Amino acid sequence: MLKEINGRELNILISSSEISKRVGELGKQITEDYAGKNLLIIGILKGGFIFVADLIRSIELKTEIDFIRVSSYKNEMNPGEVELVTDLGMPIINRDVLLVEDLLDTGGTLEFIRDHILSKKPASFKICTLLNKKKPRESRINADYVGFEIDDKFVVGYGTDFAEQGRNLPDIYVVE
Repeated sequence: MLKEINGRELNILISSSEISKRVGELGKQITEDYAGKNLLIIGILKGGFIFVADLIRSIELKTEIDFIRVSSYKNEMNPGEVELVTDLGMPIINRDVLLVEDLLDTGGTLEFIRDHILSKKPASFKICTLLNKKKPRESRINADYVGFEIDDKFVVGYGTDFAEQGRNLPDIYVVE
């Protein structure tokens, strides 16, 4: 298996079995919290697509899914200004919306997307993230559902990338 990207060493942080177990637990909690509702899950592309696919299969409710795509990483490891690349394909007014993200880091991207979605007047809005970096944030945004709390390290795998590489790794690695 791949042990480096662009000459940077990869060290395992979270195994695929740990991820699978935690995603199942999140799905169960979301199922309980949204019982009787028709949930609209909005995935954030590209990083969140694997997490969204696994999470939605563990939710035992009527669900619909849509995706939004933004761009914030202008170079390999440092975020820049957030831009909307692809907007939602369906109306969300008066819908119960769960935004699903792979990684909550500075909060800038999620704040941008949250404000965009809230401008469309959903009935309710919550955020689910697989990874939450333990660090001070530039914005005041928190996730309602968190898979794992991690240190402030650059990570790759399970959908997250390093310069568009490593999304296919089944585990999550720290890029050294």
